[in-house]
Amino acid sequence: MSNYIKTGLVAFLSAGIGVWFTLEYAEFTGLRQQGESRIESSQRAQERSDFVSNNSVANSNILPVEDFVDASEQSTNSVVFIKNLSVINYRTGHWMDWFFEPRTSQRISTGSGVIFSEDGYIVTNNHVIEDADEIEVVHKKRSYKGHIVGTDPSTDLAVIKIDVENFPAIAVGNSSEVKVGEWVLAVGNPFNLTSTVTAGIVSAKGRNIHILKDKFPIESFIQTDAAINPGNSGGALVNRNGQLIGINTAILSMTGSYAGYGFAVPVDIVKKVFNDIVQYGEVQKAFFGAEFEDIDNEVAKELNINNLNGVIITHVQKGWAADRADLEKGDIVVAVNGEPLNDKAQLEEMIGYKYPGDLIQLTLKRGNKNVQKTLEFINREGTTEVLKRSIYKSQSMQASFETISKAERNLLGVKSGIRVVEVGNGFFRKLDIPEGFIITEINHSHIESPQELENILNKIRGKVIVSGITTSGRKVYFPYLF
Repeated sequence: MSNYIKTGLVAFLSAGIGVWFTLEYAEFTGLRQQGESRIESSQRAQERSDFVSNNSVANSNILPVEDFVDASEQSTNSVVFIKNLSVINYRTGHWMDWFFEPRTSQRISTGSGVIFSEDGYIVTNNHVIEDADEIEVVHKKRSYKGHIVGTDPSTDLAVIKIDVENFPAIAVGNSSEVKVGEWVLAVGNPFNLTSTVTAGIVSAKGRNIHILKDKFPIESFIQTDAAINPGNSGGALVNRNGQLIGINTAILSMTGSYAGYGFAVPVDIVKKVFNDIVQYGEVQKAFFGAEFEDIDNEVAKELNINNLNGVIITHVQKGWAADRADLEKGDIVVAVNGEPLNDKAQLEEMIGYKYPGDLIQLTLKRGNKNVQKTLEFINREGTTEVLKRSIYKSQSMQASFETISKAERNLLGVKSGIRVVEVGNGFFRKLDIPEGFIITEINHSHIESPQELENILNKIRGKVIVSGITTSGRKVYFPYLF
């Protein structure tokens, strides 16, 4: 019996010692694993911290947030919201239109503008304020009535003015210093969402996308991938310092909304257009007096040349700047003022900065020879004088007219022409001749001046044929019975 008791006690003590040892071992192992886990977690946390820290350093070089914040604060304060209110007349083409006023409706379009001076001068796109009967400018919830100072369809720019003082004018940079790849911000009012900022980089410079329908277009856009949508037109493209480097003008899209690229007029061109419009009422354009095109593979093969840089002269206007400088059709312009010329857009941008009377040195490739020529730019009338736009307002016609320039007459192939600038609600509106139409003849007789046009229309009776050219360049005529 005692042996059984002894054996039981020994078994019990052994089991107790075994359980104690197992528990102690488990606790030790758990602590060790927990410690290892904590060490591993600490190591992983440190690795994540190092990764985030390293990424932050890397990202600070890629996306300088503090620069964007400062630039956004500075630039949004200088961008305004523009409403274009216009009245559209609907005519049936029926003879009863002569006796009843046409049906009308009001159209409202919107865009953006950039405050260019403290006394209320604002730069925007020409297409933003085109055909406006009334312009409303909104800045920080305050509305102002704007009036048009001048427009330049060749660059799609316009200047409007509101009556204010101490307005927050934007800081103006230099587009010539802009580099492809640098960060930029697009500031505007897309889809009526005021004070919107998007970021991107400069994708390219000197882009020509053939969107301007003016007779003498200048296209050398800054291309950016910052999101630009309808309503951004006329807004600011700024650098990381908040300085204006361009006016947002167009998007490349099949849908009408942002699809990857936007285009802005370089601020160096904007500055010239602004100064000219404010000082003279119109842009002092420098005319080259020749047509030129880029050199592609086909042209290079035909001319037996290997270099595609430069532009080729395709037509020289007799008596104009290029003709006076002895340029010829087929000449290849390879350098301007000693600087190599790459393409047409580069030359057009350079011309956009010039004034009538300015001189440039051209290096030409003519056959197998290199030829140096000096070209003096001229104005639209073929001289080097400063020109001011002259608009004749006819009270009896309730309309405004201007004589077209010599350059435009040559381009259109007409001896004379009177452009319809603005049509009021008087007699002339009943003729249904649209703004922008160029009147060349009345009853097959040339019209030389707006005053002559007014006198003839006031006195003429019977059957009348008004001939002219539409804004699209089509020759048409309007028959009337006075």
